[in-house]
Amino acid sequence: MEAVVRYSFSAEERNKQYVQIKVEIPVTKDLTHVHLPSWRPGRYELGNFAKNVNRFKVYNDKKKSLPFQKINKDTWEINTSETSFVSVEYSYYAAELNAGSTFLSDNQLYVNPVNCCIFTQETQDFPCEIQLNVPDSWKIATSLEGENTLRQAANFDELADSPFICSPILQCETYEVNSTKFYVWFNGEIKPDWDRILNDFAAFSKKQIEKFIEFPVSDYHFFIQILPCKAYHGVEHCKSTVITLGPTYEVFKSLYKELLGVSSHELYHTWNVKALRPAAMLPYDFKRENYSELGFIYEGITTYMGDLFLLKSGVFSLDQYLDEFKSQLQKHFDNPARFNYSVAQSSFDTWLDGYVPGVPGRKVSIYTEGCLLAFVTDVKIRQATQNKYGLDEVMKRLYFDFAMQGKGITEKDYILVLEHVSGTSFDSFFKDFVHGTQPYESILTESLEYLGLELVHKPSALYSEGRLGMKLIPLGKSFVVSAMYPGGPTELGGMRIGDEIIGVNGFILNNDIESWFSYFDEDMKEITFIREGKIRTLLLPEVQRFFYVTYSVQAKEIKNSSQEKALKLWME
Repeated sequence: MEAVVRYSFSAEERNKQYVQIKVEIPVTKDLTHVHLPSWRPGRYELGNFAKNVNRFKVYNDKKKSLPFQKINKDTWEINTSETSFVSVEYSYYAAELNAGSTFLSDNQLYVNPVNCCIFTQETQDFPCEIQLNVPDSWKIATSLEGENTLRQAANFDELADSPFICSPILQCETYEVNSTKFYVWFNGEIKPDWDRILNDFAAFSKKQIEKFIEFPVSDYHFFIQILPCKAYHGVEHCKSTVITLGPTYEVFKSLYKELLGVSSHELYHTWNVKALRPAAMLPYDFKRENYSELGFIYEGITTYMGDLFLLKSGVFSLDQYLDEFKSQLQKHFDNPARFNYSVAQSSFDTWLDGYVPGVPGRKVSIYTEGCLLAFVTDVKIRQATQNKYGLDEVMKRLYFDFAMQGKGITEKDYILVLEHVSGTSFDSFFKDFVHGTQPYESILTESLEYLGLELVHKPSALYSEGRLGMKLIPLGKSFVVSAMYPGGPTELGGMRIGDEIIGVNGFILNNDIESWFSYFDEDMKEITFIREGKIRTLLLPEVQRFFYVTYSVQAKEIKNSSQEKALKLWME
């Protein structure tokens, strides 16, 4: 058998949502280990995709069944002593639709190969052929080379990084920036405003390419899955991104800024993490965790730059940009874990609990903390170079000096380029804020001041947050405590996260807890709540101070000329 790995995907069992997958793999050893990836790039946690595999069967080159044994959660050992290739057939349950999943339904076969395609270590660099067995009327959206239902990938890494959608309702338009062709695909019930979206996408794409000088690939695909329910998710790939967004009727209304934000973010990932990658992830090892403390670079800087390029390209006004920026500030200041765990530690631990709230007060977000540190770093460079350079210059140099040379970066590499561009030391910055837990208030205030902006904060208008120090999630007519301010009345009074509040001062709630809190303004609050299946009551002390605060950023009424110049250059 020639040195090619062949994959086929069948959409026949759409009602059962099982994708039928067949893989033919050349073998040369007596024992062959077949692996399913343990995780997918873009989400740095174990995925346990093998839980979706069913009816796993193996055949030899004479179509006879071969013995095999599962030796860990996603590895199978096969006796291949008397065959030149194995044919592995299995069903993959595909009932979850998000930006990183595989999904089969009546009107689409959507595949992220990284979570459903097996591989062997020996053939990982072999070229791959992909056969798609779908109805003739279905269109195919993919970045893979080839025609119609037959596609090719240079190796398993490219296949794993190349999602595809087969569907009869795909819609597509294109735009070009320099020599790069961009495809915008919509799947689902949607009436695209093509003029608006193509103009805006072209604007931020052009600005990002301008700052990096070149784009890493010759063509790029936005695969946008539109859902009828609430959805927001994006995953980056070398030549594409998958985005899920919904509900349908809000996509070109209230959700349009979210569509722009996630699309700009994922496009920036083409340089940052797909091309420019931490040394610990080059190459990806799909069989185990790929630990890195650089999440503040690959996700934090991308979060910052994704929104900033909407401002730089004119797609966002300054007010629109600052509205997005304040959400990062709010997440930061609302999280008491910023005093306990650094962003570097939190990056390492995404493999442990990085995408769920986790233990209260334990960790921070690499997206939020990394974004704010990227902003401060950007301004710090601009201040040191009299606005000649910013963080975009650092990222461009890292791209050419490392990504284009096939090298991964370390934190030391990043610091060296930062200091070379800025001419100033970042030692204390990394010690205090990247690896330490020093408060951000002072560095944020100073950075905003340099641009003629100011941090504005005031007590939360919600009585529960501002006066009692609790955050609530509505649950029917009652409310569940989701967070407590350290040392606030709610915590001191003995409440727990997860308590369901059903009454205040003897009155049953009817989705009106803030009104009752305000009515009993100066009085003690007797809280009736459910905990562990029992109805309980306790008193919350009333104190004359505020707890949760709302944050925003605004332009100062009077700016000096240097601030006006710095702001103008930062926005260009």
